[in-house]
Amino acid sequence: MSISASMLPEFDHEMATTRKTLERFVDAKADWKPHAKSFSMGELAGHLAMIPGWAVPTLESDSFDFAPNGVPIKMETPKTREEMLKTFDDNVAKARAALVKTSDAAFMEPWTLKANETVYFTQPKAGVMRGFVMNHMIHHRAQLGVYLRLNDLPHPSMYGPSADESM
Repeated sequence: MSISASMLPEFDHEMATTRKTLERFVDAKADWKPHAKSFSMGELAGHLAMIPGWAVPTLESDSFDFAPNGVPIKMETPKTREEMLKTFDDNVAKARAALVKTSDAAFMEPWTLKANETVYFTQPKAGVMRGFVMNHMIHHRAQLGVYLRLNDLPHPSMYGPSADESM
């Protein structure tokens, strides 16, 4: 079995459960945050909608510089639930297509995250897909789940029933 084929079931499951979580976002709560240092709920959900899009540059290039020439790239994140879901769905479709066509050899090639001259890490693309893309998304999805709970918004089932719904 190829690396791509082995990742696809996990990818599909995690993307579906992340979408269910994003569906629970309420525009009226966009500015809510649990702490002054935290993302607002809107910033967090917008970031979550963007993460699957990171798969394409991960799989189709050898690095990503988020501050070329020392100037951070400004990415426009979606602001409303509708924009978030569209962005997420578009990013998932592109990510899945890139994942399907990536060869085992390409998954073993190194990929580097940097900001200008600062290198944050270099790992095989397979590890970047799991850690920097999927696990990063799962981390922020869990944060959004806490935000939902703290705002008495229903939390979707993910790996089993939640307190708000069964599978």
